[in-house]
Amino acid sequence: MSVSQVYTSDKRTMEKVKALLERVDITLDEHLDYTCAVFDEAGVPIATGSAFGATLRCFAVDPAHQGEGLLNEVITHLMENRMERGYFHLFVYTKPGSAKFFKDLGFSVIAEVPGLLTFLENRKNGFSGYLKKLEKKKLPGQAAAIVMNANPFTLGHRWLVELAAQENEVVHLFLLSEDAGPIPASVRHRLVREGVADLPNVVCHETEAYLISSATFPGYFLKSEEKILRTQARLDTALFVQIAAALDVTVRYVGSEPRSVVTGIYNEVLTEALPAHGIQCRVVPRRELPDGRIISASAVRQAIHDDALDSVADMLPETTLAFFRSAEAAPIIAALRTEQDVVHY
Repeated sequence: MSVSQVYTSDKRTMEKVKALLERVDITLDEHLDYTCAVFDEAGVPIATGSAFGATLRCFAVDPAHQGEGLLNEVITHLMENRMERGYFHLFVYTKPGSAKFFKDLGFSVIAEVPGLLTFLENRKNGFSGYLKKLEKKKLPGQAAAIVMNANPFTLGHRWLVELAAQENEVVHLFLLSEDAGPIPASVRHRLVREGVADLPNVVCHETEAYLISSATFPGYFLKSEEKILRTQARLDTALFVQIAAALDVTVRYVGSEPRSVVTGIYNEVLTEALPAHGIQCRVVPRRELPDGRIISASAVRQAIHDDALDSVADMLPETTLAFFRSAEAAPIIAALRTEQDVVHY
């Protein structure tokens, strides 16, 4: 028996794959770009696995065929497929009971959501190396952390960073590394660094693949069910706890976002989970302008999309505003205007 791709257009077979997953209490992820399976002589899937980007997920083996090495075949097939597509740093979501199979293939555990999820990577020193790199930037004094997408950097983001900088001796500002939309990560990072350059106790870091990425928290970028979002948020929180320990962080600042389902759930999970690890989670209300408008990156993207940048000029630091008025921003603005939906889910 060999491993074969299952195409999403093959609805009948995908339903059989879904049924196999459900028999082992796994829900077929709605965000996948590749699915494969091993079939018996009657054409029924008896083992399956899927992938999305650099992550492997949705594994199942029919109980009647366990112990036949089928899971290893599926995993090996998926790893080869991902590497053919240019993904060499791979991550795995799996149930805790299945983690052993991946460890035997060279994967290392990064974090767990007890009883629900184990998260692994195929680089032995990937996350531990990231933590060691962060430790080199550890500074004495009470330390806070902020994680932001800043898509783009607004006066609301600036206000949150200023508040943390006033109340703490050090602020570790984590910037999402992943490109997720028309504004490239390189531009987002540049605008943040320029926007906080006058705050001497703010240290900027990139999140790499380890905080709010398509590996740890794909629901941040893609619509997902609440149950899935909560599990992903708990995983991301488990990773942050280890990062906070490396930098002696004792408080995390987050901005409220009443219009974002994802941010609301994420903030709720952080508020519930972090105190158990000695970390305070401070949810700061979004900054309002004198006319009552809430400063929001979504509002800025929408204005750029609608060719109305001047209408949100009072939401932006001079550095961000100058960039979007420059010729350099023209390709980004053009790309934003082709987007159907620029509001964060």
